[in-house]
Parts: sequence; structure tokens; C-alpha cells
Amino acid sequence: MLPSDAAFSHWTAAALLGVPSRNCPSIHVVLAPRIVLPQRRELVVHGRALLPEDIDEIDGVRVTSGARLYVDLAEYLTPAELVAVGDAALRLGLTDADALSRRVVAAAGRRGVARARDCLPRLDARAQSAPESVVRYWLNSHDLPPVTPQLPISDEHGRVVAHADLGYEEWRVLVEYEGRQHGAGEQFDRDVERYSRMAAQGWLVIRFGREHLRRPQVMIQRVRQALLSRGWRPPPRV
Repeated sequence: MLPSDAAFSHWTAAALLGVPSRNCPSIHVVLAPRIVLPQRRELVVHGRALLPEDIDEIDGVRVTSGARLYVDLAEYLTPAELVAVGDAALRLGLTDADALSRRVVAAAGRRGVARARDCLPRLDARAQSAPESVVRYWLNSHDLPPVTPQLPISDEHGRVVAHADLGYEEWRVLVEYEGRQHGAGEQFDRDVERYSRMAAQGWLVIRFGREHLRRPQVMIQRVRQALLSRGWRPPPRV
């Protein structure tokens, strides 16, 4: 049995809260520091101070809050991965921007807190998937114009007929991430219909897959070329 003040944390909390992150076979818990921490096989125990707002309950199970999860994982994740976690926490209603900011301030001095603070302005609740968040992170980390998540696409009558993962409305360039579920069955047919509607309205669609997430420079260069082809020009170097 774990102490009564323990709560599931880190990747275990992410799984319980429905926040996509790295797979981790170990069970992570956090509890207030003490001289001797509990030891169990396949159990990772973190001795950390817990604020009352750090704890939520799911069906009676204590789990760290969305804001605390963001701070805890900041020590271990890349900035792109952390943005994906923060986006998901916001989208799922597990936290809000003010709570995240307060928790980052309260975590001053912890490892990873600088990363958590730097990523805060990049978070966006509109993101619908972790890969979409990662693509947006990389595109917004260079000299490209800011990309809009879930950009609405209208037909010739002004009716919204689709939403693009990411888009540059001024230059009519869209960026789509294609997961494995997009390659077969009805999902494939829906995607074909969606892309044909986008093209019919004059949009240039750039599509990326899982392999591109490992090659961010390729994504950046291709989107850059697409924007240049539509009239965008980079700001002059100072």
C-alpha cells in the first residue's frame, strides 16, 4: 500500500488523464519528501512537495493535476513534446493558462522549469493531436509567419466545410499531419473529399507523416517553399 498522500504522477498521470505522451512501463507516483521513500518493483517514487491544487481525483484515485503534470514532465521532455502535453491538458479542460502560469512560478528552481516557462506562450488548446502540436512547434520556431491551428475552410458560399490541422490563411497554404488511421477505409475517403474541397478553393496542401516528425528541417523547408510560391517573403535580416 502507498502512503495516503501519494498520487499517480508523470507518465502514469498522463495515461490516466488522457494526455498523449511517451509510453512508460513503470508506474510513477509522487508524495511529500520523507527520509525513506517507499520502494516497489516497477514503481518510481518521486519525493516532491505537493500543493492542494496539484491533486485531482479520477474515480477516487489520486492523480496529479494537468498543471502539475506539465511541470513534472518538463524535466524529461523536449520542448516540442512538452508543448504537445500542454496543448492536450488545455484541450481536455484539465487546466487553463492562468493555472499553468501559477504552477510554473511555484516550481521555481526545479529542473525543467525554464523549459516549462519558455513553452507557455506556445501552448494552444485548439490543437487536436500531439503530432499536430509538434509540427506547429517546429514551424513557429523559425522565421516563418505564425501558423494557425484548426483553420476553418469555407466553400464558395462562405460555409465552413472543413478544418485544416494548420494553416496560413493569407497565403492559402495548409499543413496536414497524416497518422496511420488516415490510410485506410472510410477515413481515407473522407480525407480525399476534404483535400479536394480545399484544393477547389485554391488552397495548397502540404502533408506530413510520422517520419517527418524526426526531420523537422524537412518540414520547415517544404512549408517555406510553399509560402514563397504563394507570395510570402521573409522579413529582412537585421
